[in-house]
Amino acid sequence: MIEEHLQKLLLQRRGKFMIPASLVATVNVNNSLDHAFLVLTKDRYAKIIVVDNENHYRGQLSLAMITDRLLETEQINVNKLNELTVADVMQTNTPVIQDPFDVEENLRLMIDQSFLAVVDRQDQFCGIVTRRELLKAVSYTLHEFGKNYEVMSKKQLDNK
Repeated sequence: MIEEHLQKLLLQRRGKFMIPASLVATVNVNNSLDHAFLVLTKDRYAKIIVVDNENHYRGQLSLAMITDRLLETEQINVNKLNELTVADVMQTNTPVIQDPFDVEENLRLMIDQSFLAVVDRQDQFCGIVTRRELLKAVSYTLHEFGKNYEVMSKKQLDNK
């Protein structure tokens, strides 16, 4: 559990934790790989969120996933870009969160993810929490802690 005073400082930046869905690029499960490839390449995203027609979160897609699927024995079959859909290639076992402000859980999950998808109870895609924004909050906390609190070790307290 995160110490209470550290948690308080971390949450001072809570307004910046989640990037709302309206500002996040997504692709639809039914889009062709050709379309997804263009979105990922043009916008230079490493991964992109996949949603269905009702904006339910369905997974994530990366360029690496696409190219892996296009590889044949010794060459890339680009014709598959038009034959396959995002649903054929996407990753579905990615972690999602419902509470963008549960710093402890988010930090634990962010060890292996650059962002976490935020969904509501009906799996509607709400936005993302990025490792970058969470690290900014950690940096802020580390720099501000000494300005707000005086720290004594338990050993020092026992000797008083």
